[in-house]
Amino acid sequence: MEPDEPMKRGLWAQAGAMALQTPESRNRYVDFLRALSILAVISGHWLMAAPHVVEGNLAIANMLELEPWTRWLTWGFQVMPIFFLVGGYANGVSWNAATRDGHGYSDWLTSRLGRLIKPVLPLVAAWVVIGGVGNAIGIRSEILAIASQVALVPIWFLSVYILVALLVPLTWSAWRRYGMASFWALALLALANDALFFVFGVKDVGWLNYAFVWLAVHQLGYAWRDGHLNGLRNAATWAIGGALLLIGMVYFGPYPIAMVSVPGDEVSNTLPPKFAMLALGVMQMGILLAFERPAQRWLARVGPWTATLVINGMIMTIYLWHLTASTLTVGLALEIGNMGLEIDPGTGLWWSLRPVWLLVYVAGLALLAPAFSRLERGSSSAVQTIAGWRLVTGALITCGGLALLALDGVVGTEWFGLRVYVLCLPFLGAVIAGVVSLPQRIQRT
Repeated sequence: MEPDEPMKRGLWAQAGAMALQTPESRNRYVDFLRALSILAVISGHWLMAAPHVVEGNLAIANMLELEPWTRWLTWGFQVMPIFFLVGGYANGVSWNAATRDGHGYSDWLTSRLGRLIKPVLPLVAAWVVIGGVGNAIGIRSEILAIASQVALVPIWFLSVYILVALLVPLTWSAWRRYGMASFWALALLALANDALFFVFGVKDVGWLNYAFVWLAVHQLGYAWRDGHLNGLRNAATWAIGGALLLIGMVYFGPYPIAMVSVPGDEVSNTLPPKFAMLALGVMQMGILLAFERPAQRWLARVGPWTATLVINGMIMTIYLWHLTASTLTVGLALEIGNMGLEIDPGTGLWWSLRPVWLLVYVAGLALLAPAFSRLERGSSSAVQTIAGWRLVTGALITCGGLALLALDGVVGTEWFGLRVYVLCLPFLGAVIAGVVSLPQRIQRT
């Protein structure tokens, strides 16, 4: 078989061939939860945003703000804790295998960063072009700012997850030495951080919960991998405990109902993360692990497992590009006479048309995903091992750039009306970390 032949075959055929070769030892439920979570995130984002035209101008309403009852739905659609849980499981497996086979931190991290950073660079580059061209042809900067900010929201997760990946040797060592105590310590730190935030008004320390909350969930991934969460009774205990804790925090504490940020709310459970996110993650983990055994039997069938592999084969692509796809689709609707955008959000007609809009968004994403998923599928093999200091430095620079872009988009006051220096950070970090290489001519100079 020629080296390029697998890439020429259909994605389903490739996944089907991989499905037949999957070893029995693989926990297929991990991959299934990753795929299920990405579908929940995408559909939640598409349902939450309510673009519509008011007096000839585009307005981006938020259904969580317009219809308060929808905030309860975020308890199901906010699945970032599951991503970190699954990430902990996967990182535990890969790091344990790397150390067993004699590979060091640099070898492991080189491969990890390639899979995490390389797929996001085309997205940032695309918005450099969209922003620059938009400014040049006279599109209002506030529209470009909102559009880019909405489209780049997904990259906040990458900036945090990369930091979590950098700490895997430390968190894994803590798990091996202290077991569940390593989780409870982080949980207590997150709770203490909230006490400083709410009781004493020390707001700045709240950002530390990006580490405490998500590392705590990541530790639970290690616990799952090592069998500490097995059994229906165990799962039910975690689910009920997390649910009771979360309900109590919402009804009797200072925590809002919504598990995502709502415009106008003084407090957000996610920006920065609060202890409520950890309670949500514990509840979701318990519920999902209660179904692990029947799900494993179902995933032993070729069809469901092949579908799972198809989604996982382009998971970074569809996650990173889904809001860009919907943003560009709305832009196209504006250009063809505000098609479907003159209906007031929250009305019966608006809700009845949601399935149609979801299909339109899926079609837009389907046009983008094939081109960029090739980069994702080809990003796992590292050409060379990079020095540890370069990997960490490059990763931190990349994370800083992604975080700033997720917060405020691409529009600025520098060249071409863009935030040029911020936009350079992900690419600079990628070069330093060896994720992308400079042309040989530049290297020689």
